[in-house]
Amino acid sequence: MKHIEKLAAIRSLMKERNIQAYIIPSSDPHISEYLPERYKCIAWTSGFTGSAGTLVITQDFAGLWTDARYFVQAAEQLQDTGFDLVKLVVQGAAEYATYLSTVLQAGDTVAFDGNLASLLVAKAVQEVLTPLDIRVDGQQDLLGPLWEGRPALPQGAAYLLPENITGQDTASKLAAVRAQLAAARVEQHIISSLDDLAWLFNIRGTDVPCNPVVLGFAQITAHEAVLYIELSKLSEAAIAELKGYGVRVASYETIYADVAGFKAGTSVLLDPKRTCYALYSLVPSEVQLVERINPSTVLKGVKNAVEIAHTRKTMIYDGVALTKFFKWLTENIGKEAMSEVSIAEKLRGFRAVQPGFVDVSFDTIAGYLDHGALPHYHALPEHEYQLAPKGLLLVDSGGQYQTGTTDITRVISLGELTEEEKADYTIVLKGTIEGSQAIFPRGSKGYQIDAITRRPIWETLRNYGHGTGHGVGFFLNVHEGPQVFNAAAIDVAIEKGMITSIEPGLYREGAHGIRIENLVLAEDFAESQFGSFMHFETLTLCYIATDLVEKSLLEQKHIDWLNTYNNWVYAQLSPYLDAEEAAWLAAQTVAI
Repeated sequence: MKHIEKLAAIRSLMKERNIQAYIIPSSDPHISEYLPERYKCIAWTSGFTGSAGTLVITQDFAGLWTDARYFVQAAEQLQDTGFDLVKLVVQGAAEYATYLSTVLQAGDTVAFDGNLASLLVAKAVQEVLTPLDIRVDGQQDLLGPLWEGRPALPQGAAYLLPENITGQDTASKLAAVRAQLAAARVEQHIISSLDDLAWLFNIRGTDVPCNPVVLGFAQITAHEAVLYIELSKLSEAAIAELKGYGVRVASYETIYADVAGFKAGTSVLLDPKRTCYALYSLVPSEVQLVERINPSTVLKGVKNAVEIAHTRKTMIYDGVALTKFFKWLTENIGKEAMSEVSIAEKLRGFRAVQPGFVDVSFDTIAGYLDHGALPHYHALPEHEYQLAPKGLLLVDSGGQYQTGTTDITRVISLGELTEEEKADYTIVLKGTIEGSQAIFPRGSKGYQIDAITRRPIWETLRNYGHGTGHGVGFFLNVHEGPQVFNAAAIDVAIEKGMITSIEPGLYREGAHGIRIENLVLAEDFAESQFGSFMHFETLTLCYIATDLVEKSLLEQKHIDWLNTYNNWVYAQLSPYLDAEEAAWLAAQTVAI
């Protein structure tokens, strides 16, 4: 069935059920960013494959609301589907609710599947539409009856990580969560988000591509912890180990009945951003709801000493793989066939032989020429470019290792470099360096790092349409909260032990894209009479190309940082390279 036929079928079902507008979020019952095949509802409905967006369907209009990262990709993928691109002004905002308020009448019904919408999103829609006497129904699954051959839930095995990897056992993590529940005077807690679940129970799986998580829920009280999971995924030994930590394992689907059975007069903490509306709607009205961020999300964001030590070692493994990859690429461009897809596979191969490698941490973005201007570009054989000895190549990639998660972006010139490309590259590099060198008061928020990083880019009247940085998990999701470096990040303080990306960019549609990304660790810096100050330790180990640098655009402090960084990269990686590879890296890291 073509996408335009699916749209017609959805509209027919809407008429049968007297629904005037239908909303399809990009999500699942765990409010995940990256989804199991069963929940790739937007891709099935419209053909759009980006990781962020919302479809809204009425009888007269069908649109995809998404942000600047996906404008070009969405415009291409939505052709002839019946869906139009609607460009979000504010990333992540429910701007479609405002649109619906202008086209619907009092008495109309807006519906969605509560398993695919967070409580936060549902409330945002209700706040706009309910005062207009527009009914909001979160109990309508219109795709289920239409989706023939819909993929089943994944059945891959799950496993537990040992304490020498995680640095903290499940019992102590549960104790930390319970301490926060007690402080909030809350008796029970529901967890739906898969990375919180993975961290809390030191459990990993293969249910979501690139994210080593397993589908499940959890309920925690002062005396009991329940892990809801498909029982066949865990070995008897793993179940016994969890039992030793005071964790009872129950069937995945029984969470719904248990939540519906909460006793009147009790209280429950749930995270409105990370809990689906369907689960929330089952909580009895006599139960007090406490809506706040999952305690585990904050605890997980601050890495312990063992996790940090493992991450530093993992950066060496990843840096070795990247060095071998870029050496191969630059020495063989024009001599053998290369495409955006084939080089991504080649890079995976270099990573796969490193110690502890499990998977890539996201689909590699290999954007050549104007494809580099698509921040979340994903090459497919039908539209990929073949590489040639000219133009810029952007490679954004990462690995999942049992000892850490990596995420790095580099841009290299394949030949015939232009002055505009050099200037753009240097200005973005200047932003990366400014963010990396930042010294800031304890308690600073993500929006402040975002502005510090953008300042040298803004000064040239340039800008980019995505955030400056995101938290990164420890052998977990490559995008992790609670911290993020963007203009909206005004609530969460940067804490010692948080690992975050710094990745400014610049994108000229139809020409080229540039992004230079490292991961940094927040650490204490110094005390003064004006308070406590923090800074960042750069963790990522991969040379930054200097042949694209227009030195006259840099101040001496930027030149010193770049030279020091590249020298450090060589010192850290060369012992793990053969003589030819070390000599090649030495040439790439010569001071400018």
